[in-house]
Amino acid sequence: MKLFNLTKTTEAGEKNDEGRRGFLQKLGLGALLTSLAGVAYQSFRSLIPNVLYEPDQRFKLGLPANLPEGITFLDDRRLYVFKEGKSFYAISGACTHLGCTVKYAKLAQPRTVEVNGTQATIGFEFHCPCHGSKFTSDGTNYAGPAPRPLHWYRLELSPDDGQLIADLGQEVDQGFRLTV
Repeated sequence: MKLFNLTKTTEAGEKNDEGRRGFLQKLGLGALLTSLAGVAYQSFRSLIPNVLYEPDQRFKLGLPANLPEGITFLDDRRLYVFKEGKSFYAISGACTHLGCTVKYAKLAQPRTVEVNGTQATIGFEFHCPCHGSKFTSDGTNYAGPAPRPLHWYRLELSPDDGQLIADLGQEVDQGFRLTV
């Protein structure tokens, strides 16, 4: 059983291969045009740089004396910077569950919670508004779906002008403090 008849028969009964020849010519032309389109796309695509325009991972926060006592939240970097006297530390504002920005809040009354098998009394906490994860004031997770504590980042002083530098590319252990 024939599915396609690509040959034509003339009046004299002779077979003509014009149908098959036309089909193969169209197929070849289509393949040529497709390959030329691919080459043109790659040529134009090479003109667009493959660069992510993200902010620097290291940035200056200002002079330590100019930072207010307590907490400073840098919204564009999602970073909490704490100043306690002459000690400084930085905690990420991104929840370790799905990356929502956590909010730092003072509790109306101190609360006793279980953290890593021990009881702790907390007066402040980080709260994730997306899925309800809760973290103690040092970033330790104690409720909700967050699998890990909040990240702590390295702080250092700039040797040239004495400004505080945050390095979001370098995590440090909880409890890290920069004393100036």
